[in-house]
Amino acid sequence: MTSTGTRSFLADDDLTPAEQAAVLDLAAELKQAPYAAKPLAGPLSVATIYDKPTLRTQVSFAAGIAELGGHAMLVDGTLAGIGKRESVADVARVLGRQAAAIVWRTYGQDAIEEMAAYSGVPVVNALTDEYHPCQLLADLLTVKEHKGALAGLTVAFVGDGACNMGNSWLLAGATAGMHVRVSAPDGQEPEQPMVDRANAIGRASGGSALLERDPVKAVDGADVVVTDTWVSMGKESEADQRLLKFADYTVTAALMAHAAPDAIVMHCLPAYRGKEIDAEVLDGPQSVVWDEAENRRHAQKAIITWLLEQT
Repeated sequence: MTSTGTRSFLADDDLTPAEQAAVLDLAAELKQAPYAAKPLAGPLSVATIYDKPTLRTQVSFAAGIAELGGHAMLVDGTLAGIGKRESVADVARVLGRQAAAIVWRTYGQDAIEEMAAYSGVPVVNALTDEYHPCQLLADLLTVKEHKGALAGLTVAFVGDGACNMGNSWLLAGATAGMHVRVSAPDGQEPEQPMVDRANAIGRASGGSALLERDPVKAVDGADVVVTDTWVSMGKESEADQRLLKFADYTVTAALMAHAAPDAIVMHCLPAYRGKEIDAEVLDGPQSVVWDEAENRRHAQKAIITWLLEQT
């Protein structure tokens, strides 16, 4: 919630369990009828800012905003100098008078929170160092499509748990009533306060969160197995060290044999075959990564539509 009373989506638990379920239902509806909702008819503009490398985020927001009747107004963050040439607060005040909503893929969570506090319009977190909530809406939509329901399912996140995807799976999974296990090497786990936060959500939703060092135990009986790159943006200088540290956490066919027989495999992409996941798994019959990538568009259309309805 911004200081002006406008709803924004900055972290996964900005949505209550009921609100998350409503957004996912809307996403499923919009996937079946892509032009049924036109909250941006006019067209209204949505300011889209990408400070980090992007493929799926940019194309899915651009396509989705167009389907909602709007215009994706691309703001070059380098030229704007957000937080350098001009303060985040001043940029927010300018953009809020030009756009119906703001989408920002950036670094610090504090910056996007400041943008939401001063813009007066909904702000959507398209990725920060701490969270990746739009990806999780797409992931949950994908799981729901393949499994029929979310509550009670077990998810194993294997690899670099100390990243935005690890954090977001804890919070969004718990909000959905899922049981989330994160398996990572020593020093690469999510911070304990994040696990505690997820378990606090789970006490109301029926979900849970735990850390399990052994990837085999984490994957045992899991309905969903998730991984992500071991070398996140900004960590490239640590690549060689990380490859050694994470060597036992590759999602292989042998590891998947411990999951439920009908388990699905997810990866938010880009994927590095032979590192965090083997090619035979990523490109195999249990993989749903292309559904997952497509569902970014439908999930993001839903959260934009839902946020605009709250104002």
